[in-house]
Amino acid sequence: MKLSTGQRSLDLSQPRIMGIVNVTPDSFSDGGRHHQRDAAVAHALMLVEQGATILDIGGESTRPGAADVALADELSRTIPVIEALRGRIGDEVLISIDTSKAEVMRQAVAAGADLINDVRALREPGALEAAAETDALVCLMHMQGQPRTMQQEPHYEDLFGEVTDFLAERVAACEQAGIGRERLILDPGFGFGKTQQHNYRLLANLAPLQALGLPLLIGLSRKRMIGDLLNRPMDQRAVGSVTASLLAVQQGAELVRVHDVAEMRDALMVWQATRAQQ
Repeated sequence: MKLSTGQRSLDLSQPRIMGIVNVTPDSFSDGGRHHQRDAAVAHALMLVEQGATILDIGGESTRPGAADVALADELSRTIPVIEALRGRIGDEVLISIDTSKAEVMRQAVAAGADLINDVRALREPGALEAAAETDALVCLMHMQGQPRTMQQEPHYEDLFGEVTDFLAERVAACEQAGIGRERLILDPGFGFGKTQQHNYRLLANLAPLQALGLPLLIGLSRKRMIGDLLNRPMDQRAVGSVTASLLAVQQGAELVRVHDVAEMRDALMVWQATRAQQ
């Protein structure tokens, strides 16, 4: 399987790693260490060296309880980083913009972004139209509620049915807007309006999501579902995160969004070498 944008393509015949670059002062995972442009660019280039083939640039924290970020602030955080990276990385590495705002999508793609990664699945005003105006890939994520409230007693009558129905509806909305299925990626939204039991039930069975017939992006890295299970602080969740991501890959997930790129690459190499001998 191959996904193509106007200038670049992504071969999904083997699992791909999306490296996380948070350009925010309040990221749950790194405390804003890469908030400034030069630090963010240096971190992104390091992730490429470690094995990332997609860089996910985000200027607004979506951790539980996170406050909204003004458009001007999100643009000033992300666009300079995208512009700097596009001039320093080859076409074999894609840039993703992690945003829900229509204007950020437009300016990010104009600056060199190849993928729109939206936790709100293009439901914000103008987002669907903005994405349709571009030739960028789009990742649609399931989230129950909003970041401020999503972890306040999330509830499902039918977990798998509700998640897949939501994503199917968003795919249909994209197609109606002129965004073809060949541009779409799906994300079940681990930790976004889900209890720990919900998260691990989804991780145990990705088949209902795969039945939608689109590539899956899995984002489990350093999340509370890992920390609470292992009783580990943020900086000690790499092993649990990589293990969970590998479980998803073994079920057919094509992309994994991680902080610990080198560790994820090593795990994938061992898995692939073993699989090749089967």
